[in-house]
Amino acid sequence: MPEYEDSVKKRKQGPQMSTQMYMRVSEIHDDTVVLKNGGLRTILKCTALNFNLKSEQEQNALISGYQAFLNTLDFPVQIVVRSKKMDIDQYIEKLKKLSEGQQNPLLRQQTFEYADFIQKLVEYADIMAKEFYVVVPFNPFRAEKANFFDKFLARLRPADSTAEIKKRHSEFEQLKKDLTQRVNVVKSGLENCGVKNDQLSTQELIELFYNTYNPQASRNQKVKDVGQLNLEVN
Repeated sequence: MPEYEDSVKKRKQGPQMSTQMYMRVSEIHDDTVVLKNGGLRTILKCTALNFNLKSEQEQNALISGYQAFLNTLDFPVQIVVRSKKMDIDQYIEKLKKLSEGQQNPLLRQQTFEYADFIQKLVEYADIMAKEFYVVVPFNPFRAEKANFFDKFLARLRPADSTAEIKKRHSEFEQLKKDLTQRVNVVKSGLENCGVKNDQLSTQELIELFYNTYNPQASRNQKVKDVGQLNLEVN
């Protein structure tokens, strides 16, 4: 009887499916995030402004500029604020190399102790850093006209098919041109508000998603440069 129950449980569970199959993201290339429904996303990383330190006149100018920016948009954008633990590994590594190059033993020891102090301070004080992003979307017409039933069926079939992949590749170039026009509108609008922004590259997009979905592992295991990855084609 126990063996029968175990076999029933296994049939109900079925083969284990990868978590990646349930993610909306299909590919990342050409500085663009490609979704499974064919939609494209460009992500702009923005600098922060200290609004409270501005004069009243400057604050009013920023508000008016932001209002004008929103009025120019005829498409949706997504604003993302991400809090993450401050990563100073590269800074600590630089300090340790400087300490090793010091000729004076006292300066060498002081530099090493300073690096150790900063590392422990960030670790125990749990110092957080905030990052600001604006996501610019563009969806193909077939994705926008999909009804609730179509979206529900897509959720039930999370696996990507070869036909869908080929369709996305054939549509990519034209959709990318339309997306670029939107990106230029958003970039100029933000700059007019005094918000500096940079479009994330393919490498930066991969690192962003990797760090977001793997907050603990990403601190010890960094993402390799995509240009140095060796892909095996069967």
